[in-house]
Amino acid sequence: MAIANGSAVAQKKYDTGATDTEIRIGNIMPYSGPASSYGVVGRTEEAYFKKINAEGRINGRKINFITFDDAYSPPKTVEQARKLVESDEVLLIFSSLGTPSNSAIHKYMNAKKVPQLFVATGASKWGDPKEFPWTMGWQPSYQSEARIYAKFLMKEKPDAKIAVLYQNDDFGKDILRGLKDGLGPKAASMIVAEDGYEVSEPTIDSHIVKLKAAGADVFINFSTPKVAAQAIKKIAELGWKPLHIVANVSASVGSVIKPAGFDNAQDIISAQYTKDGVDPLWKDDPEVKKFVAFMDKWFPEGNKADYLALAGYALAQTMVHVLQQCGDDLTRANVMKQAANLKDFQPAGLLPGIKINTSATDFYPIEQLQMMRFKGENWELFGPVINGEIGG
Repeated sequence: MAIANGSAVAQKKYDTGATDTEIRIGNIMPYSGPASSYGVVGRTEEAYFKKINAEGRINGRKINFITFDDAYSPPKTVEQARKLVESDEVLLIFSSLGTPSNSAIHKYMNAKKVPQLFVATGASKWGDPKEFPWTMGWQPSYQSEARIYAKFLMKEKPDAKIAVLYQNDDFGKDILRGLKDGLGPKAASMIVAEDGYEVSEPTIDSHIVKLKAAGADVFINFSTPKVAAQAIKKIAELGWKPLHIVANVSASVGSVIKPAGFDNAQDIISAQYTKDGVDPLWKDDPEVKKFVAFMDKWFPEGNKADYLALAGYALAQTMVHVLQQCGDDLTRANVMKQAANLKDFQPAGLLPGIKINTSATDFYPIEQLQMMRFKGENWELFGPVINGEIGG
């Protein structure tokens, strides 16, 4: 008996941030500043962890979710990450949002050997287990997404004259690179104008006027939600009618399309990997019904029409699944091992046919998207699920 009990006790392994009763998880979000519309991701995750705690916890352990605001400012991200790791002593940092923000703490997290897990940005750099074994993304990479748009244009509009608006930072440059890679040798002739805007700019109207003047018949909008909504409005004001493609990160009906005006958004194209919590297409879907019930009970002030809420819900489910797989070995190394051992996992909210798969050499959990077009007051999916796989 003594040997058996000793063995059972020995199986429990903890690093800083985990005990018999608690798992401390850190998070950094832009609750204020130019990208504050993304804050709903963190608020939804917080609500989901409260639900888990109320319904039995994870193997008896309460999730202590510590989330801080960085206002989408990389120096502030560094300050908050240090506080979470060195003062709050979290087991890991989960789902921190923004490419420039996460880039600022990328080397620090890996030097400290603290998981920077399910980073809420699609930069391709989050899938490099050889150089950065403590960092893993979650959503499809921006480069994969942009290559899908390039494939679509090469097929549907091979003589397109493309104007690109992009955020002048790691996020914008990464997705622009994917577009150029996808267009290949034709990129030089097809892209007639590209213009980068700064996050600090209050309006991008002058950029839209400049891009229209280039004579483009395709406008590609690689921006964050506030700017995407401004662009949709300005294009309508100018009477410009290009084929308009908007990045997935700004495809939210609640935070982008509705503020920009449904009339102004007709026939805009994007790509998606999650369902829409208020789209009639999914009204009888059991998982969407669960999401709606969750929002009503745990996050009633949240906007069910904002797909970012559904993304936060699916992200939190993925984190819970990994922690459940960890069992009583809540070391940082095992957290990363289990995150890299997801097989056909499908959190609620992913489109049919889209599943999460990872391995020790593939740190890109979601690598599939489906094209969609905005009609009326909803997105309409079309075509097959497309694999933009870039993992190993």
